[in-house]
Amino acid sequence: MANYDSLHRQCRTLESLFDAKLTSYARLAASISRAGTDDDLEAGPSWREAESEVADLLEKLGETNAALGAVAQDTDNPPSQSMLRAIQRHRDVYQDYGREFRRTKGNVQAAVDHANLLSGVRNDIDAYKSSASEALLVERGRIDSSHQMMDDTLDQARETRAEFGRQRSSLGAIQTRMVGVLNTVPGINDILSMIHNRRRRDTYIIGGLIGICLFFLLRYMFW
Repeated sequence: MANYDSLHRQCRTLESLFDAKLTSYARLAASISRAGTDDDLEAGPSWREAESEVADLLEKLGETNAALGAVAQDTDNPPSQSMLRAIQRHRDVYQDYGREFRRTKGNVQAAVDHANLLSGVRNDIDAYKSSASEALLVERGRIDSSHQMMDDTLDQARETRAEFGRQRSSLGAIQTRMVGVLNTVPGINDILSMIHNRRRRDTYIIGGLIGICLFFLLRYMFW
């Protein structure tokens, strides 16, 4: 039964390795749940590698159990009752490990899906915040531009008002100088009055001549 002893030791070694790897693989579910982003998932222990290692060990354990099953069916060298009990125990452990691996695999996949969902939601929130911030910056730029235009308009209005004030002061100064000149030069008011009266007299004379000419013209035409 050398073949049995070798398979028995190999099966116990595989069971010990599988149990340790499955425990580490199960811990990844909790670490993945705490991971916030895809980068965190990649930076931590690779759950894909751990899953592959556990699956390989389970496959080898299944092959070893199949070989032990062949030993149990050997009619030429039938195994003892203790061997049969050991073979059955290895088969039960293998089946339990298979169920535990499938359950843990489902938990890890659920944790990965949940982490990816949270990462997607977080990315959407960050994108929305970024878009809202950009919109606020654009709106703020428009408001600042409007304020600048209003300030420029007010500055122009103040400058125009100041220019009107300077022109009014200039006109007032000119008028003051003219009044001063009129008051300084003796007889200038009398001269201006005589010029005004003469112009008015000339206007009357020209008007009278025009009226007389029209009178004689109309008389010549209708009489």
